[in-house]
Amino acid sequence: MAGGSLLLFLPKIPIHWAVGCFLIGAMCCLFICIKQSSSFLRQLAILSLMFVLGFAWNAHYAENRLSNLLPPEMEGTDLTIEGRVVALPQGNSAGAKFAFEINEPVNHLPKRIYLSWQPAWRNPQAIPEVVPGQCWRFKVKLKRPYGSLNPYTFDFERWSFHQDFGASGSVRSGELLLSKDIGLTEFELRMELARWSLRKKIQKLLPEDARYAGVIIALVMGDQNAIDQDDWRIFNATGIGHLISISGLHVTMLAGVGASIAAFIWRRRSWPLLIPVGKVAASAGFMTAFFYAWLAGFQIPAQRTMYMVGVVAFALWSGRNPRSFDIWWWALALVLLIDPMAPYTPGFWLSFGAVAAILYAMGDSSGLLGIPTGKELEIHWTDRLLQALREACRVQAVVTIALLPFTLYWFYQVSVVSPLANAFAIPVVSYVVTPLAIAGALLPEFIGKWLLIPAHMAMEYLAVVLDWMASWNWSIVWAKQPEWWSLLLSGIGIIYAIRPGDLKHHWKSRALALSLSMPMFVPQWNYLNHLPLAPGEFRATVLDIGQGTAVLLETANRKLLYDTGPIQGKKDDAGQRVILPYLRGRGIDQIDRMVISHSDSDHVGGAATLLRQIQFDSMMGSLPSNNPLLQNLQTRKIPSFPCRFGQRWIWDDVEFIVWHPHEETLFEEQYSRKPNEMSCVLEVRNQQTSFWLTGDVEKQGEAEMVERLAPMRLKELADKQLIFMAPHHGSKTSSSLELLKNLEPDQAFAQNGYRNRYGHPHPTVSARYRDLRIAFHQTPITGAQVWTFKNNAQFSTQFWRHDINRLWHRSLED
Repeated sequence: MAGGSLLLFLPKIPIHWAVGCFLIGAMCCLFICIKQSSSFLRQLAILSLMFVLGFAWNAHYAENRLSNLLPPEMEGTDLTIEGRVVALPQGNSAGAKFAFEINEPVNHLPKRIYLSWQPAWRNPQAIPEVVPGQCWRFKVKLKRPYGSLNPYTFDFERWSFHQDFGASGSVRSGELLLSKDIGLTEFELRMELARWSLRKKIQKLLPEDARYAGVIIALVMGDQNAIDQDDWRIFNATGIGHLISISGLHVTMLAGVGASIAAFIWRRRSWPLLIPVGKVAASAGFMTAFFYAWLAGFQIPAQRTMYMVGVVAFALWSGRNPRSFDIWWWALALVLLIDPMAPYTPGFWLSFGAVAAILYAMGDSSGLLGIPTGKELEIHWTDRLLQALREACRVQAVVTIALLPFTLYWFYQVSVVSPLANAFAIPVVSYVVTPLAIAGALLPEFIGKWLLIPAHMAMEYLAVVLDWMASWNWSIVWAKQPEWWSLLLSGIGIIYAIRPGDLKHHWKSRALALSLSMPMFVPQWNYLNHLPLAPGEFRATVLDIGQGTAVLLETANRKLLYDTGPIQGKKDDAGQRVILPYLRGRGIDQIDRMVISHSDSDHVGGAATLLRQIQFDSMMGSLPSNNPLLQNLQTRKIPSFPCRFGQRWIWDDVEFIVWHPHEETLFEEQYSRKPNEMSCVLEVRNQQTSFWLTGDVEKQGEAEMVERLAPMRLKELADKQLIFMAPHHGSKTSSSLELLKNLEPDQAFAQNGYRNRYGHPHPTVSARYRDLRIAFHQTPITGAQVWTFKNNAQFSTQFWRHDINRLWHRSLED
């Protein structure tokens, strides 16, 4: 893992690195072979050789992925391609997304791409059903793997790199060529078709209005895409999200069933004389785990369990007796060998971390590990039951504590009610819902229906309890993403706190060690990229939000959010996708003021989501009086007031000034002018800098602003660095030459979508900024932008796509 991680710090692999790795590997092999060398040198040589091999393997893996990218010159062109669907599609007749493999790609097209097929808005008919193994001829428009890039948010480019997608695109039209094209040796594709069949079967057998059908599907085959976001919020708030997937426990249960059936059959005859029952049962258990892991989408928890079962089976056949951690290490090595990108997913750390913590903490608990001591029958059954309950409670506590750093790093939250919720959920999900769901999915329909329905009913009753727990105000503790040093410190403390041994006599030292995790919960200690601000200083974070606007402004003690981004699909928005994860990762749960520039959906789309999760003290904006957001604010008793020219306020020696719309503007049920022309234009200034947020104001509004910029006011700006947001995402109806010449900005920026259908920023506008020698920064190129304005007449910028040096990111300027 260490050798592979070295790749992340290299923009490319120079030839001298390859030569150096070869020489180091040769020297290591020489030291290992020389018998006279000391044991220390031999161990050092082995570690060095493993490091070099890890580096070489990851470099080979990365090179294969990067060679699969779409050439930039082919982006946005209409193409006709033929190939087949090679993975379980997501979606339905209203729209689908799926992996597609091109037959004999020409013109340097990538072999594997990710397609989205939505009904045309002019002809909104349902699309045909997409099934794994089908051959299609598609008319498509492709682009290189691209996603918005912000701190603490989902990285589509990394996901595409991991899945080996060389391009993503949209389907214009399609023609089915062959309903099934799967070779006899294509095991993976056959499993994808089996997964599709299972999903269809579950959907058919459950009622159409079954709310938790997506949960049942996830428990059977690991497909979580049909689970509603509100349900995920409840599962995460109660800390049972790990159960709503193919966990290692589920694979182990099925492996045990397979082993038991094989042992039962093998004992019926004289076959044990040929091969011992234990070996046959172990092999059957591994084969069951193998097939189910593939049926479950080969997720990391399933992989880990499958490999551990396989190592045990191999040890039994070879007459070895491996230690528990030996099995864990072999499973870890196999996962990393097959998937070098696994450490960059939460499931890897949560799965392997939980098992490692249990093996370490319960090392002296023979009962838990299933090791007979020969004295079990001498203990009364009530004492055995109490002992089992104590061990189960200790295991739950160990897992909760051990996974605390990983949970905070990936999800920025800790569920306080998790131990109580898991006490209810683990027995119900693991021993009632999951067995019934798996049996119902695998057995014939006339039996399966009467197993799936009770499984769904049990999940419904459990969800009532979980919803009640999630509604408690103290059920969740939110925290920022921990720094590396706090993760290291807490890890040391946790290792000491969960160590094996008696709890009664060492609880004080364990509690003291556990207190080392407290720095992860202290918001003020978040120094990475976000140094504390002094009075008179401010920071502006321009989020890479796609075709929309969202900017977070911070002074020493106050925060303002300007716009909330666009709506994304029928049930999603930028508030859920980008803004909320960013705020959670920063540890921000309260904002002093929300400013909404105007009522367009790409500026107000995420407001409702944010109001449910973040505390806002006030709202100012240019909204008609009947806008639903104003009603939402009134229900929550959050004061709101209109945005008008002349409004000023000062926070921490930083001045906020409204330049538009006119001070006599009336916000009635319908705008008297275009919504864009009513945009709230806000200037933020300190002694050295003026930072302008312009919404979608167009030429008429810009002309009015020029009139308000009297010579006296322009003189106030003359000695300041001026940073200017290009109005309306760089539309040709904005950024008038008159306004730019009056303000004379030093730098400008625009928030727009990558290859957006509006063509923003317009080439004329880009040329205008270039002719005026105004540096023009666009979020599709820069990613998120962080502008920090200090009191020493200096300001710093961090452009996330340029500054984060990672292998799978590349500048769009290349």
